Amino acid sequence: MNFKRTLLIAALPLAFLAQAAHALELKFADIHPAGYPTVVAEENMGKTLTQETNGELKFKYFPGGVLGSEKEVIEQMQVGAVQLSRVSLGIVGPVVPDVNVFNMPFIFRDHQHMRNVIDGPVGDEILDKITNSEFGLVALAWMDGGTRNIYTKKPVRKLEDLKGMKIRVQGNPMFIDMMNAMGGNGIAMDTGEIFSALQTGVIDGAENNPPTLLEHNHFQNAKFYSLTGHLILPEPIVMSKITWEKLTPDQQTLVKKAAKAAQAEERVLWDKKSAASEEKLKAAGVEFITVDKKPFYDATAPVREKYGAKYADLIKKIEAVQ
Repeated sequence: MNFKRTLLIAALPLAFLAQAAHALELKFADIHPAGYPTVVAEENMGKTLTQETNGELKFKYFPGGVLGSEKEVIEQMQVGAVQLSRVSLGIVGPVVPDVNVFNMPFIFRDHQHMRNVIDGPVGDEILDKITNSEFGLVALAWMDGGTRNIYTKKPVRKLEDLKGMKIRVQGNPMFIDMMNAMGGNGIAMDTGEIFSALQTGVIDGAENNPPTLLEHNHFQNAKFYSLTGHLILPEPIVMSKITWEKLTPDQQTLVKKAAKAAQAEERVLWDKKSAASEEKLKAAGVEFITVDKKPFYDATAPVREKYGAKYADLIKKIEAVQ
């Protein structure tokens, strides 16, 4: 073996070590389980980025809430212990007030209207507001969180049926006010606590989309799904600002591009999952109840009046989107 070849072979392990040392490992957390549309899109986003950065960015995935509730994950992201997550706007609203415009009941005409809004300038504007706040997160793109309806142990066929029911909502004062305005009793609670709370009677129901009702097994204790459509919530993919600032400008560009691709992919996955979830829920004995939405809309008018004044310009932009 000649001297040059010996040097080359000796140098190879050092080259691999240098590349490994240069790699940045990113934790990607989600409260939803493996196979859920947001989780699948996140995993594919990570694979794309690992490939496009030649292994400089590597990912570990933590679905199913194993790193804690959304609030706990956000707190970990703010100190750089977790790098990426999809989070509910209900959690962000109390800290970045402008995002509450999306959290207002019946702010979107329908699901397609919501998608058109987040795909355009208003969606980018809200992402920028999160990024430029003191929240410590960089907002990259939107996931589709579907249309939220009320699911309960006893049927809600009209507004009056909701009176006095204890209904879980996300920990945002606006959602508590919304549920109370509809006659229920809004109870703030983490997603991971809902199953046992339904089982033990701490709550009478909750509100969310069909995939969540199915995948978190809430349908086992809540067999009535009333199609109120009171919220249609997009959900941002966010990165720890501490981590973001460690990336090179080229890496930042690739991360944003991959996040936007994940936004498009998750939407396709969402539509398939939502339709399949409805079929499975019905087969499991869940009754889907069509309600007259107008009384629910009218009942929440005071909530829109209370919170909407400060978002008047944003609301006009949202309403103008076709």
